[in-house]
Amino acid sequence: MNTIFLYNGDRSDPEVGMEHSTILEAVELFEGATPQEISSVAALCQERTFAKGDIVTAQGDPGDELFVVCEGFVEVLRAGVPPEQAPRTVVHLGAGQIFGEMALVDRGPRSATVKAAADETRVLVIQQDAFERLCEQNHHLGYIVMRNIAADLSFKLRHHHLTGR
Repeated sequence: MNTIFLYNGDRSDPEVGMEHSTILEAVELFEGATPQEISSVAALCQERTFAKGDIVTAQGDPGDELFVVCEGFVEVLRAGVPPEQAPRTVVHLGAGQIFGEMALVDRGPRSATVKAAADETRVLVIQQDAFERLCEQNHHLGYIVMRNIAADLSFKLRHHHLTGR
């Protein structure tokens, strides 16, 4: 399916922007951002809708987008080691959760494949270039997002260190 929606039917752009802002306000990545900053990020968002089984991103592909799950679920998979082994599910993500955030930092290759785990899985997409330009104009927003990414990575590293997973 993989259809891109900029707005839905008879809804006006301001209505879509308000919906995107409401979704983004609940995302931990933007915790500490002002309502105006959230609105600025919402203006960058595109919507994409995926059918169950559609690949959203593939492991190894270049990373230049951040994704926010709005509706449905996605499954995050890592390639098997050795490559002959089947991919393993790392996590399932639902509404309000993000993936691809490292693209905002390093543009490195995707570390996992993400596929839609439910029909009509809807995500918001934020392009790295557009987000970087916004943060160059608004240093507070850039600081907030990078601080939140660092806190999340710190948590994940501690968890991995303590559990070995």
